[in-house]
Amino acid sequence: MAQAPTTSSRAAALALFSDGLRFTSLATINPDGSPHQTVIWYVIEGDTVVLNGAAGRVWVTNLQRDPRLSLSVEDGYRWMSVRGTIERVDGGAIGQADAAISARLYHADEPDVAETMIHGRFELQERLSFRLSLAASKLYYHED
Repeated sequence: MAQAPTTSSRAAALALFSDGLRFTSLATINPDGSPHQTVIWYVIEGDTVVLNGAAGRVWVTNLQRDPRLSLSVEDGYRWMSVRGTIERVDGGAIGQADAAISARLYHADEPDVAETMIHGRFELQERLSFRLSLAASKLYYHED
């Protein structure tokens, strides 16, 4: 059973979340109250998780309406999850900058792919960014 982390396991949970390149499973709440789940990129900035997506995606629309979410990251039998309330950051330049940072991070070994995504897709979209403070969120950690 996952438990709220102690000081040492909180450090392990945060390390799992921020070490290496991983995807997160994001759960949001649909208008009818049912869960919506998707796998997305994320970036860690200090004690903050940055999420970025195109306007109109289900998860983005859900977070605009209801800012509660759950994220999880796994590494085999070791995993952590976070529940919290996200802060929406205005789109525009910040949304585009966050999309570019994510693309360059997740395609660091393929810079041409990252630049094609940024200039050929992301710049043509309205991009929205969200911030989740880990300090203000509930963390769970499991290691088997």
